[in-house]
Amino acid sequence: GGVAMALRVPVGLFPTIDFPRVQVGVEAGDRPVERMVTQVTRPIEQALRGVPDVINIRSTSSRGQADLSVSFDWGTDMVTAQLQLESALNRALTDLPAGTRTEVRRMDPTVFPVLGLTLRSKRHDASATRAFALDQLRPLLAAVTGVADVAVQGGEQPEYQVRINPIRLRAAGIKLDDIGKALATSNAITATGRLEDRDRLYLTLTDSTLKNRDDIAQTIVRTSANGVVRLGDVADISLEHAPNWTKVTAGGEDAVLVNVRQSRGANSVALVTDIRARINSAKHLIPTDITIGTYYDQAELVRDAAASVRDAILIGAALSAVILLIFLRSVRLTLIVAVALPAVLLSTTLLLGMLNMGFNIMTLGGMAAAVGLIADDAVVVVEHMMRRLHEAMGVSNAAAAVDEVTTSHIHNVPSVTLLSAAAEMYRPLIGSSLATIVIFVPLAFLSGVTGGFFKALALTMAAALIISLLVALFAVPLITDRLTRSLRDAERGEGPMQRWRERYATLVTLLLQRGFVAPLLALLLLIAGGFAYWHLETGFMPLMDEGGFVLDYTAPPGTSLTESDRLLRQVETIIKSIPDVDNSSRRTGLQLGAAGVTEANEGDFFIHLKPFPRRPIDAVMADVRSRVEAEIPGLQIETLQLMEDLIGDLTAVPQPIEVKLFGSNRAELERTARIVAAGIGKLPGLVEVNNGVRISGDSLEVHIDAERAALEGLDAASITSQLNTLVGGSIVGEIQAGERTIDLRLQAIPQLRDRVEQLSELRLQAADGHDLPLRRIATVRIAAGRAQITRENLAQMIAVTARLEGRDLGSGMSDVQRAVRGLALPPSVRVEYGGLWREQQKSFVGLTLVLLAGLLLVTALLLYLYERWAVVGAILGTVLLSATGVFIGLWVTGTPLDISSMMGMTMIVGIVTEVAIFYFAEIDTSTAPTAAALIHAGKMRLRPILMTTLIAILALAPLALGLGTGSAMQTPLAIAIISGLITALPLVLLLMPALYLRLATFVSSRQT
Repeated sequence: GGVAMALRVPVGLFPTIDFPRVQVGVEAGDRPVERMVTQVTRPIEQALRGVPDVINIRSTSSRGQADLSVSFDWGTDMVTAQLQLESALNRALTDLPAGTRTEVRRMDPTVFPVLGLTLRSKRHDASATRAFALDQLRPLLAAVTGVADVAVQGGEQPEYQVRINPIRLRAAGIKLDDIGKALATSNAITATGRLEDRDRLYLTLTDSTLKNRDDIAQTIVRTSANGVVRLGDVADISLEHAPNWTKVTAGGEDAVLVNVRQSRGANSVALVTDIRARINSAKHLIPTDITIGTYYDQAELVRDAAASVRDAILIGAALSAVILLIFLRSVRLTLIVAVALPAVLLSTTLLLGMLNMGFNIMTLGGMAAAVGLIADDAVVVVEHMMRRLHEAMGVSNAAAAVDEVTTSHIHNVPSVTLLSAAAEMYRPLIGSSLATIVIFVPLAFLSGVTGGFFKALALTMAAALIISLLVALFAVPLITDRLTRSLRDAERGEGPMQRWRERYATLVTLLLQRGFVAPLLALLLLIAGGFAYWHLETGFMPLMDEGGFVLDYTAPPGTSLTESDRLLRQVETIIKSIPDVDNSSRRTGLQLGAAGVTEANEGDFFIHLKPFPRRPIDAVMADVRSRVEAEIPGLQIETLQLMEDLIGDLTAVPQPIEVKLFGSNRAELERTARIVAAGIGKLPGLVEVNNGVRISGDSLEVHIDAERAALEGLDAASITSQLNTLVGGSIVGEIQAGERTIDLRLQAIPQLRDRVEQLSELRLQAADGHDLPLRRIATVRIAAGRAQITRENLAQMIAVTARLEGRDLGSGMSDVQRAVRGLALPPSVRVEYGGLWREQQKSFVGLTLVLLAGLLLVTALLLYLYERWAVVGAILGTVLLSATGVFIGLWVTGTPLDISSMMGMTMIVGIVTEVAIFYFAEIDTSTAPTAAALIHAGKMRLRPILMTTLIAILALAPLALGLGTGSAMQTPLAIAIISGLITALPLVLLLMPALYLRLATFVSSRQT
């Protein structure tokens, strides 16, 4: 069943997570930013604030555009929330300016493409390449099961441009409006009724549609006694590219990008495979000169991550087998565990499939982290059965028995002996397993990014441990009973342990006799752990080399698309010169992921790196950043890995460092933001500091003199309408071309609108037919670009942001807070801190509560098992001392304390408790403990505790070493667990007996 399910479950990069965020995009013409906020953004914010469960609204307003990020509480039903938000938005639209359009998009990991294709052609122009992508490639890919959307970026759109010559218009006595009306009335198809003739029914159509350029030129715009005036007589007509304020390239060449997004829960690897197969099967439909390449393939990362975690599981299992062979010295006994391990993992896969979960870096990581614990359950049962068998047959007491066994080939072992021995372990085995399993219960209540990612890991591990417990209880004893036929299986492992047991007894006797040694060692351990804790670096999510990264950029405010493209060609040259780079794609005026307010001077690159061996991705990112900053001054950039960018888009906090400044005075806010940016920009390790003041481009403002305009017979509406047609052009119709339509644009000839100074000379037409220059009734002046306005929860805000290089998030943010406190900021400006640091703080609080809840559950379990405070206190004291080893291990290895390592610390509580329960399985806790009983228990449990601890450590070693892409996410977790286990091993065997003896004596004296 597990094998069958493993072939069916979806494979993806991340678990399916319902991120509680909805993005609302708004377009409202080209109105100034202040009016955009007053007339559009603020009313929408107020309307959306009333939607249930909304906890935060952040908006960014620019000229005619706004982007609103609406965050809900974690756990909200996002389908219902989106419907309620859309309903509130529709009600608000009735009070917004005419022509306001909105787009609502729920945010989830599928906002980034699962596959990004590039289309380049030497012969086809940009519009033909785009047409191929839209008309042929997109329908082909959209039919693949699991594809949610196929978006096309780049290329050009064709349109017919009718360029008016005002001199010819004036000579013919034709008004500008007459041309628009003539094109509209002569380009129509209308049903005029039905006609029934004999046995046929006909639909009568009046068809005057325009088909091509000649039809447009022949359109009659005026008829008089002197003849007819056709449109070709007063205008130049040609098929051109539509005005485009975006640019897309791939590998430094103009290209068209096709971004394929997957549906929620789709199998990323299978989806990409199906898409490539579909493209290969349709090669005969692809023009020979169009080259289809790949700039991003998420399936590549998923396969690498899955392979690395798979290898970690296999390596961990192999190392576990080595430990078994060393201690038990029996291939048959090793085979028992070797059978149990894949059985448990495959059964876990079956359960995951039934729970509608699949393989991803978290579920696979959970399986890899559980390998050692799964093996431990089987090892404990097998070892105990072998020890009881050895004791029952008296092999260690009579040399003659040894000789007899040596000369015997087969010795039948009574089943009742082995199965009875297994039954002795049922209570401690169930208790120890529950000690680990209950740790995962509080995680069900963990929210935020941590809960979204690590719930899948916790559920996988809990499922594996439950199944492992059942296998150890019911399957392992029967298999051991069947496979164990020779007394050699028991004897081989016992002989070498005798020396270790005697040495252990000597050491623990010394600790029990000299009562001051154990407290002193505990104190030294606490001091070392405290020192390590205060010197620990802190982070948020573990970093892994994803094989590619995003470079966001912003050119100086007001930079034209042409000039931005020139600067970015230089960036492409730098990127090409770096030997670690495989390929790159670039968007200008567009974004790779979630769409937002994007000007023509900003956009992003996605840079894909070559496979290993190469430099680490951090080194490549730093190289690109330093070279761009040195060689292209004025271009502001940010570099981040794709997962960091994705999480930033999903949570609306893309930067690690964010200083939020609130105030009512916009000018004062901007000055303060620049002061703060300059202040934190001097801190070491802070790079890509952004003051948050984003300036839109300059504008040409036409100020109409109402009195003069009225004297000329014009009003503001007619002037605006004519300027719109003459300057930007107005769409007055469309022409059918196959399955697509081509717009028909009416505008002035370029010679009249190429320069700023020509705008004042544009000639307008009054109602009585006379024309006049614009300067007669209006003043034209250049206005400097205005800053975009950002608001959070209805208050004006500017966010100063920065990224980190070569230092951790915690210390970096501490320095930022210290630097901001040292600045003389205006009293009217309020400061808050956000970004990924805020998410880190929320996660740490949540995980700390989970840790405390886990301790309480473990305490309750121990009280139920033993009903003795001395036992519970000894185990909990050992657990807490083991936690200091986690801090020491993280500090020594340079691993930051992040949500992954905190998960490992939480798991240490259960794992160490499990080991301690195995120790107390040899002690009668209902009576007062004696030194002899404690020493005997330690000697008897020495081998299983050593085996289980070493197996757990070695099974996690591949994850701790970060072998491969996917294992890096669990590296801090593995290091935390290994560090805790290394500390726990001597504590359980040496310190815990002394602690238990002291506590039992103390409790007894108090009762007396």
